[in-house]
Amino acid sequence: MAVTAPDQMTSEYFRKYVFDRAKMAKYLSKETLKVFTNVIDKGMPLDRELANHVAAGMKMWALEMGVTHYTHWFQPLTEGTAEKHDSFIEYVGAPGGSIIEEFSGKLLAQQEPDASSFPNGGLRNTFEARGYSAWDPSSPAFIVDDTLCIPTVFISYTGEALDYKTPLLKALNAINKAATDVCHYFDPSVKKVFSFLGWEQEYFLVDEGLYAARPDLLLTGRTLMGHESAKNQQLEDHYFGAIPERVQAYMKEIEYEAYKYGIPCKTRHNEVAPNQFELAPIYSETNLAVDQNLMIMSIMKRVARKHGFRVLLHEKPFAGVNGSGKHCNWSLGTDTGVGLLTPGKTPEENLQFVTFLVNILMAVYKNDALLKASIMTAQNAHRLGANEAPPAIISAFLGTQLSNILDKLENSTSEEAIVLDSKKKMRLGVALIPEVLVDNTDRNRTSPFAFTGNRFEFRAVGSSANCSCAMIVLNSAVAAQLVEFKEDVDARIASGVSKEKAIFDVLKEYIKITKPIRFDGNGYGEEWKVEAKKRGLDCETSVPLIYDAYLADKSVEMFKSVGVFNRKELEARNEVKWEMYTKKIQIEARVLGDLVVNHIIPVATRYKNLLLDNVYKLSQVYDKEMALRLSTDDTELIEELSARVSSVKKLVADMVDARRVANRIASEREKAIAYHDTVVPLFEKIRKDVDNLELIVDDEMWSLPKYRELLFIR
Repeated sequence: MAVTAPDQMTSEYFRKYVFDRAKMAKYLSKETLKVFTNVIDKGMPLDRELANHVAAGMKMWALEMGVTHYTHWFQPLTEGTAEKHDSFIEYVGAPGGSIIEEFSGKLLAQQEPDASSFPNGGLRNTFEARGYSAWDPSSPAFIVDDTLCIPTVFISYTGEALDYKTPLLKALNAINKAATDVCHYFDPSVKKVFSFLGWEQEYFLVDEGLYAARPDLLLTGRTLMGHESAKNQQLEDHYFGAIPERVQAYMKEIEYEAYKYGIPCKTRHNEVAPNQFELAPIYSETNLAVDQNLMIMSIMKRVARKHGFRVLLHEKPFAGVNGSGKHCNWSLGTDTGVGLLTPGKTPEENLQFVTFLVNILMAVYKNDALLKASIMTAQNAHRLGANEAPPAIISAFLGTQLSNILDKLENSTSEEAIVLDSKKKMRLGVALIPEVLVDNTDRNRTSPFAFTGNRFEFRAVGSSANCSCAMIVLNSAVAAQLVEFKEDVDARIASGVSKEKAIFDVLKEYIKITKPIRFDGNGYGEEWKVEAKKRGLDCETSVPLIYDAYLADKSVEMFKSVGVFNRKELEARNEVKWEMYTKKIQIEARVLGDLVVNHIIPVATRYKNLLLDNVYKLSQVYDKEMALRLSTDDTELIEELSARVSSVKKLVADMVDARRVANRIASEREKAIAYHDTVVPLFEKIRKDVDNLELIVDDEMWSLPKYRELLFIR
């Protein structure tokens, strides 16, 4: 399907459907614009009068764009987004009279969706339905079809966060405050520190007709069975290859739609696996980047159907080939334009760079289990440690040059490291680090948390995930660590040590402590698992047990110290995580059982009967010896078919029994553990028999599209 190219240049329709600053300047008064800009940029409070003025301008713009409804667009704990549409219309005077289009500051600022029907981990009972969505002015409103969408937080009647945005905003506030305080050691003029995010969205495309013929793809997002194609990704000919024409048309329309929503799509290319692709935008501030990623996932799904595709965002839709991640490139920057993870041109700038680098390593080291819990799901568990995905062990890659610099600092004395500059001022004598490190160190694609020149790339995040989950933990952990760093430095300064020596002494101590988290080798190797365990890193692989990291005392204390979560909220979120894990495995088990009973066994039996009929006919035509010789191959197939069918029947029965036992467990945690330990292991055993049946059953009789079709029809 061809996409009609717009008559305008991209820059002319960029943010067409976004109430950005250009629209604000047109539809708001100068005074309102000035105050509202301060609300966005400086976090100043938003009063009701200002909300009324902004709502009036927003409504005027929306009506001119043909909008008839508005909605509060929020991010419940379902990993997706939610919205309830209301019309602008209101009666004038008594009901039954004429109507007008009305949109007040009250409607803009707050709504009351039902809180009980979303996952809440027990924070709300079914009869306690009240919950509130509240406007987030820092993320601009936008239009989808005939509806004005207002990004909001979502909280319970009693004030607990029921979404991803609320704690993310708290985490971003915490990192801003903590990082700004540390920046003042180097530049007192810094007033704000921003957290930046650049996500890379990997995905698969499948022909819509084939998708509809695979109940497992339709209901679970992945293939629960299917033998590998003779050709998959072993030739590596798809990676960065010419984009198929039909896919190119799809990508063009995604970009066209994304630009209208201000999503700056920059990169598109083929990924490693057949029918796997990637898109990536230019960096944005983290809160906005998260919203834009949720929007792009929605756009991708909608546009795919127009082109006869279905987009697969599951982390591992196909066995034997790469899964899909959402690499989160994360960095910090000041309002003065300095990238805190960008090496500088002077020793003073590099001291600041090393300070933030080492503190981030410290945060990752202290919270490795928690960071893993932030990216772990039933889907991502299939991907981590396979093919191009990082392992389920958190480590940090710095590269040879940076590792050598830290080792030099660790082994130097304060006299060697601290020198006097031309103005007789004390400074840390860090050797000049090149401004761009990209060409000075190789990339390590096996590392889940790798430094890549001016940022860290958190590669372990799954393709279907809400980036907020990982960003909440990462920003909170770094914020808490920076607070501790400042306390450690200030304590030394208070004892009479110079600022420069205090910074050096603390950094040297941290460099020694964080050595176990630094790993530049092959993260896929079995030897790394042994080594990581020796280093004391978290090596847990059970998804339900990995979630326990959220409720570890040090995690609870860390989140509490930066004002992001309290224990009650963490307990509720873990209940949701365990429940979601159980439900996903439960659905997969039901689909797998249904496919085996209603598709695989009948087809295998029908083929076996066909072979039996052939054997019988041979016995009627030829003498016993000849018939036996001619039917040997068929007989062997019949025996294998019978054995496989018998095995798969028993395994499915065992799976159903295991599920019944697990379902009787009241505790969500224990139920999830039971599903992981007793139900999930049967999936691969069932699949092994089914995939072998696929190899021997007549291709014309096999009722499910095979991998060679799913992966190579474009």
